[in-house]
Amino acid sequence: MAKNILLKKDDYWSIWIGLGLLLAGLCLFYLSRPGNWKSQHLQFQRVMDVEDQKAPYHTLAWQEAFNNKQGLKASKTPMGQFLSQLTTKPSEWKINPLDALFHSNKKAEQIKVEVQSDYEEAKLYEGQLKQLALLTDSTAQNSSYQNPTYNEQAHKAIQEWQAANNSLGKTQKKYEASPFNKIPWLFGLFVIFGLLFGVGMHVMGTPIVDFIKGFSIVFLVGVVAFLLGAQSNMKAIGFGYAAWAIILGLLISNTIGTPDWVKKALSTEFYIKTGLVVLGAEILLGKILAIGVPGIFVAWVVTPIVLVSTFWFGQKVLKISSKSLNMTISADMSVCGVSAAVATAAACKATREELTIAIGLSMIFTSVMMILMPAFINFVGMPEILGGAWIGGTIDATGAVVAAGAFLGDQALSVAATIKMIQNILIGIIAFGVAIYFASKVEKEKKARVSWTEIWYRFPKFILGFITASILFSVVYAILGTDMGYSLIDQGLIASFSKNIRGWLFCLAFVSIGLSINFKELKKHFTGGKPLVLYLCGQALNLGLTLLMAYIMFYLVFPDYSSNI
Repeated sequence: MAKNILLKKDDYWSIWIGLGLLLAGLCLFYLSRPGNWKSQHLQFQRVMDVEDQKAPYHTLAWQEAFNNKQGLKASKTPMGQFLSQLTTKPSEWKINPLDALFHSNKKAEQIKVEVQSDYEEAKLYEGQLKQLALLTDSTAQNSSYQNPTYNEQAHKAIQEWQAANNSLGKTQKKYEASPFNKIPWLFGLFVIFGLLFGVGMHVMGTPIVDFIKGFSIVFLVGVVAFLLGAQSNMKAIGFGYAAWAIILGLLISNTIGTPDWVKKALSTEFYIKTGLVVLGAEILLGKILAIGVPGIFVAWVVTPIVLVSTFWFGQKVLKISSKSLNMTISADMSVCGVSAAVATAAACKATREELTIAIGLSMIFTSVMMILMPAFINFVGMPEILGGAWIGGTIDATGAVVAAGAFLGDQALSVAATIKMIQNILIGIIAFGVAIYFASKVEKEKKARVSWTEIWYRFPKFILGFITASILFSVVYAILGTDMGYSLIDQGLIASFSKNIRGWLFCLAFVSIGLSINFKELKKHFTGGKPLVLYLCGQALNLGLTLLMAYIMFYLVFPDYSSNI
């Protein structure tokens, strides 16, 4: 009986597939790692330690050793490049969408010519700044680092050189771009996904041939969504693949209609649950602890308060008739967007239409907030760390958090991304709490006594896969050590494999949502504009409380953290 359950529910299949992909990727990266990486890490670290002992700032030698150390990335190895190509997405393009899928030798040479002057200018500028950094660094060294003015000049010159060096790297990447053809790789990914999910669907009752026929359309629409989201102007305003996936699906389902044979592959929950299991590998416990108590307070104290307050507001003030819709929107807005919405919807048995409304609202406001929040923070002169904490605790999607944090600077980016990761851990806790609440309170009129069996039945089992992946890869990271963990996990498994896989799975889920929804079915949920009002009021509370908590924790209670980040 237990075996039958483990094979008949998409919750369990999402765990098998998600963990299977992660473990396969980890093994491939680990077995193909260069044998001299450990010694190289130690060599560069020794240089950094020596320089730290003799100078009150990061010298040029320290910075070069650090850059070399950071350059040891599994994503650059043949295996990393292979897996990156296998999970590829359309590239950025400006005018011709085919440029996102195919670059001939002629096109590559044309791009090289177009950026050559910029590359040569950046290279010359970087060389000039390096000479200045070398000169000021030598001057400070000759004074035995006892002259504060020389030290400050050297420190500033090295920082300016590093910024120019980073800029040169981006230009050089364009200059050295090789010809590519992503179409065969996309077809290969289609086959892999088709077989993995096809087998699961076959065991759960949908013949694999029928599934793959419908999946071909779902995948094709997903490719087009990625293609439109990669257009440079769309990308700049944050209108990415997720929004396009839902829009394209809705256009099809509300015009020509979604054919019945395509509907057999519209497995929204299956795709996104698997994506959330994969996300677990990116939530590493060591990184969460590194930001300390302030970040945990911002993510774990404000979020439940906003969730409960928003749900209460929806029920008592707005009087939203559907408690599951109210709860799904409240979790989506307060926790972390789509991921929390899916987990919560499963726990409270929200309908697909209710889930779509929550996700749609999240996407709209995420796109707006990722542009307006950094602009506002810069306008008022808010400290970078405070701005990063505010962004990390309020903007829904992790990708949007990273993009918004990058507008402010490296410190803001680090704080924002880490707080968002800490917040993501609440997905499982919130889902479990919602399952208990809805089983024991919301539906108490239907049952005199609610058993733990009912609560377990409601609990989204894929959350266990998410937690397992987080713990497993945190342990692996600890065993590998910080340096090898960075090279193999951060800049290997995650950078060129799991993030791509997760993006594809989310895209397929969004396409499925769009293809399965009719505007007439959504209309009744927007009566009086209550979902929109709920989201706006909840987000307003979220913005205010998060900013207040971030200021109190980072600048009043634990000021040392903000000075050491």
